[in-house]
This record gives sequence, structure tokens and C-alpha cells, in this order.
Amino acid sequence: MQSDPSTFPGQSPVVLRTVNVSVFYGNFQAVRNVSLEIYRNEITAFIGPSGCGKSTILRCFNRLNDLIPGARVEGKIIYNGNDLYQKSLDPVEIRRKIGMVFQKPNPFPKSIYENITFGARMNGYQGNLDELVERSLKQVALWDEVKDKLKQSGLSLSGGQQQRLCIARAIAIEPEVILMDEPCSALDPISTLRIEELLRELQKQYTIIIVTHNMQQASRVADRTAFFNAQSTEDGSRFGYLVEYDMSEQIFQNPKQQATKEYVSGRFG
Repeated sequence: MQSDPSTFPGQSPVVLRTVNVSVFYGNFQAVRNVSLEIYRNEITAFIGPSGCGKSTILRCFNRLNDLIPGARVEGKIIYNGNDLYQKSLDPVEIRRKIGMVFQKPNPFPKSIYENITFGARMNGYQGNLDELVERSLKQVALWDEVKDKLKQSGLSLSGGQQQRLCIARAIAIEPEVILMDEPCSALDPISTLRIEELLRELQKQYTIIIVTHNMQQASRVADRTAFFNAQSTEDGSRFGYLVEYDMSEQIFQNPKQQATKEYVSGRFG
């Protein structure tokens, strides 16, 4: 254990590691025994049919499941050598280091400027807020489109622009990891392409984990891909589990598991 876990020290190539992670909602087991490693400055995609636990595991990484009554996580999730679920770690601090972008663009009902600065102010940012706004918007290729209307509501932007604003809001608090839960599912093809191009640019500075139902998207943008599936139990319930995790080229061109081969070839899902 590091001497000061609140600072999340360490520069190992492995940023996040899950060890036999299972997730329960009350008596219902949603995910069973997931073990994998997430590598620094890579894009990792989680794919699989609905109900296989992709988003559940994603939310474990910044402890969003803590907000669901009855939810509990078994096993270990290690972030830069620290157990994310140890009592000495503040979930708010974890969420500053591990940001989240959701499926549907969700700008705050505030100005574009205030959307970017809100989290920074909450975290006691001492730098120049104007520079932070410009830098964050430039990182998501949105600055030239909105620089003359920063006082307008973030809700006035198009869907694709709103999602890029939400990504800018996430990176403004200077996280190390960005979690994205189907960030393009509500977007048109042109906006989706812009987000994908943006991900490749952002991975130079951030580690990105993306949940997607779009296998072509995963094959285009992800360095590694994890395929999850769901299995039925005797009582009729279903739990998610990790089938295969490898470099994306291997997953999509020469998977080791038959279930992976059938999923990526479109035979089910």
C-alpha cells in the first residue's frame, strides 16, 4: 500500500486492475469474477450483448455503484497500487481522478463557460479559469465553434457538440482516466466520427475505457477489447462475466473463444 493513497502515486503501465470482481444489487448478482488490467494511455473497449455487465464494471472504477442502494462489490479493484474500495479513500477524490462521460449528453443547465469551470471551482482550482476553459475546449476541438458564445447555455448546442462539451467538462478537472458509457449511441454518424477522432487524440494524455454496442467502433478506436457475455442460472436470473480480453486485432480477427467469434461475426447480440 502506498503511504498516501489520496495522491494515487505510481507510474506502472497498468493503471487499473480488477481481481475476481463480482457485483451484487441486493441478492441479485449482476457480474461474476471479472479480472482484467487496464493500461496507461490506451483505449480499452468493453463489448457484449445487453445485460452482460459492461456498464456495471465501468461504474465500479469510479465507485458510482456506491450511489445505488443495496449495491456491493466483492473482489479487488486496484488503481495505481491502491485498493479503490478501502475506507480511507474518498469517493469524491476518486471521481476527480477517474472521470465519467455518460451515454446521453448531459450539459449542466448553465453557460458553456460555467459547464467547464464548475468542477474546477468545486475542486479548489487556483489557476486562470479563462485559460482552463480555452484549453479544455481546444482539446475537444470545440473552441472555434463556441468561443464567441461562451455565455450561452450548454443546452443550446447540437447533440454532438454537447457530448464534446461534456468531455471537455470531464477533462477540465484533470483526471487520469476517462470512463465513457456508450458516448456515441445518441449521436449521428458525423458526430460519432468526430468523437472517435477525439478519443485517439485524448489518449495521448488520458487512459480511456469505453463501453460500446458498436463493434466497428471498438475495432476502430480501441487498443484492447474485453468481450462480456451473460449466463443464465437455474432460477432464471442472469449474470455477466468476462469471456475474453486481448488486443483488439486479436479479438476481432482471431479470437480464442468460440463465443467471442460468434459475437463479433454477428451471430448473436
